[in-house]
Amino acid sequence: MTEIATRAATAEAIQDAPGSLITLLTDTAELTCNTATFDEGAAGAPVHFHTKATEFFHVTAGRLDILVDDEIHTLDAGDFIAVPPGVKHAFAPAPGHTAAVFVGFTPGMGRFDYYRLLGRVNAGEATVQDIKDSSATYDNHYAESSAWSGRRRSAEP
Repeated sequence: MTEIATRAATAEAIQDAPGSLITLLTDTAELTCNTATFDEGAAGAPVHFHTKATEFFHVTAGRLDILVDDEIHTLDAGDFIAVPPGVKHAFAPAPGHTAAVFVGFTPGMGRFDYYRLLGRVNAGEATVQDIKDSSATYDNHYAESSAWSGRRRSAEP
């Protein structure tokens, strides 16, 4: 295997939702990585799970709330967490904070087109149904969590 290098100046960035920007770094069979930045109040990622991949998060700035099963963890800059296959999770900036996070999947699986689809939905060029229809293709299966939905309600004024 050769090295994998992505230059910041040429990395593809996708506005996937209001207040959320994903920068694509690498997408190989072994590893998919990106960075994500969230403005205060950004929705983040809804509750979901992966059947094949471990997803890991390293917070580089701010504070990130992450649901793992039905427990919410608040991570600060420098904190790390890995979520194994089959475990539901979600993430968003902690209430009142922004967040920047390095996100990876192992194994990788050609997920960049999923992020591009999110960008097209944000731009009004695709629909939420298109995202739901892509679940099997990108191993991104949506779930529910009363703990996560309660978190959003309790953060509202």
